[in-house]
Order: sequence, then structure tokens, then C-alpha cells
Amino acid sequence: MSAESGISTFRDSDGLWENYRVEDVATHEAWLRNPSLVNRFYNDRRRQYSGVEPNEGHRLIASLEKRYRVTVVTQNVDDLHERAGSTHVIHLHGELMKACSSRDVDDERYHVLLTAEHPTIEEGQLAGDGSLLRPFIVFFGEAVPNLGIAAEACQQADMLVIIGTSLVVYPAAQLRHYAPQGIPVYIIDPKDVPVEHAPNIRHLKTGASQGMRQLTELL
Repeated sequence: MSAESGISTFRDSDGLWENYRVEDVATHEAWLRNPSLVNRFYNDRRRQYSGVEPNEGHRLIASLEKRYRVTVVTQNVDDLHERAGSTHVIHLHGELMKACSSRDVDDERYHVLLTAEHPTIEEGQLAGDGSLLRPFIVFFGEAVPNLGIAAEACQQADMLVIIGTSLVVYPAAQLRHYAPQGIPVYIIDPKDVPVEHAPNIRHLKTGASQGMRQLTELL
């Protein structure tokens, strides 16, 4: 979804994991072993996002709220949906522009909002409960706390739009199966995706912005 804004994807051939080992920067074990390295990795991500803006696809999704009740469920950790104007966003994998307690990640009392002017977690910086401040990111191997909320949203959907995901990352990939059977499903992705062929499923084989233009015209 955010690739057209200039944010590297994680799984493509030129993605972030080509330059880093997941085991070193994105697991709970990595945090325990070397919290400084993990924080530096995500500090670098925030600095790279400086000046990045929502693309047309983000804005078109937000504009649908003028006519529909829209819930965005995202695996992305950036805040581009919110900045484009979407008001109901469920982040499955955390939020890059937040830091949290390493003792209790979900305790909102100790969440810290990071900004473009101050995007870094400093060496040894502590949360309000005295633990080390860590990225508010769901590391590989950790539970996805918002998964149940996202599943409930899918269960209530009248239409499902799936944009720019490989549909191979679980548990997020299973969410579409919570949607009511037979509702319209639009998949926007320039690549082939592993999805069954059915009359209610339509694949718009293009990028996010062009796909959202086509979808907006269809609606």
C-alpha cells in the first residue's frame, strides 16, 4: 500500500529483509539479546520516512468515508492512512511512530508518540514504568493483539478490498475467511496472489493507486 510513497516493502527482492536478518532486528529474542541494535534499526526506518507522504491510493481509501463506513486493517506500521484522512485504522503489526514499555507493550500509559522532529528512541531511554523503551512493533513470534478486533470487522463487512498483500503472512492472511460468504471481494495487486477463483472475487492486477481509481469508478 505504501510502496508508491517510497517506503520499501519487506518481502520483495529489494525489500528491507535483503539487508537485515529478521532474527537480528525483528524478534523478541533479538530485543533481549541486543536492544540497542533493534532500536537503531527502527530509528533508521523513522528517519527514512521523513518527508514521505500518503499516495493517491491512501487518499482514495480515505475519500470512501464520504459514502461508506470504512474500516482499514493494515499490516503496515506507518501512519500514512491516518495522515490521508482515514479515521478507523486497525494496525495489526504495531505503529512505527510510537514507542512503548518493554515490560508491558500494550499499557497505553507508557506509550510515547515519536515525531518527525524527534523520531528516535535514545540509547538507554526508559518508559514511564522504568523499563527500556522499545518500538511499538509486533515482533515476529509475538501475539497479534488486534487480530480479534480485525476479525470482528471482517465478519461485519459488506465488501472486502485487499490491497498489496501477498496473502501468505499469517495470521493476517486468514482474515478474509472471516468475511461473510459471497460478499464482493476486490484484490488490488500487480502480482498473482494465491486466492481461489469465485464469482464474487475480482482481481485488479495493478498498483494501489490505479487499482483504487478503478475501484472507485466501479463503486
